Amino acid sequence: MKTINYIIGDATNPQTEGNKIIVHICNDIGGWGKGFVMALSRKWPEPEQRYREWHKSQEGFELGAVQFVQVANDLWIANLIGQHKIRKDENGNPPIRYDAVAKGLTQVAEKAVSLNASVHMPRIGCGLAGGKWEHIEPLIMDSLIASKVGTTVYDFG
Repeated sequence: MKTINYIIGDATNPQTEGNKIIVHICNDIGGWGKGFVMALSRKWPEPEQRYREWHKSQEGFELGAVQFVQVANDLWIANLIGQHKIRKDENGNPPIRYDAVAKGLTQVAEKAVSLNASVHMPRIGCGLAGGKWEHIEPLIMDSLIASKVGTTVYDFG
């Protein structure tokens, strides 16, 4: 059975052949300006532009939704809405929404299978969203790995 490939490196620069999807977590309030998105925006303006347009239109813009933005012949960015707002709520819960991440990863798995693509990501949901990897990793296993999608997680070195 396939498993997650963990490497030290830059998730914005996947070193594999063939089609690739880079997944990251977005919030549900249209904010883009801290964390991994900054590295994405430095390389490609399109994912941020499309995310902001999507938020403005509100068409399907909701937790668990995914927007795929093609930035090269063989590369897509998956803007996955898996975070509610940007701060802890009144009960002290972090912004991450694991059910939304699970729903979004299912869509990413379907897209990856249709494109015969590998998937690349930082430790999604574990930075500004406040999630815990021990909750995110099983979601990746249940969606991407269960769909036999090659998946690499990058720890920035």
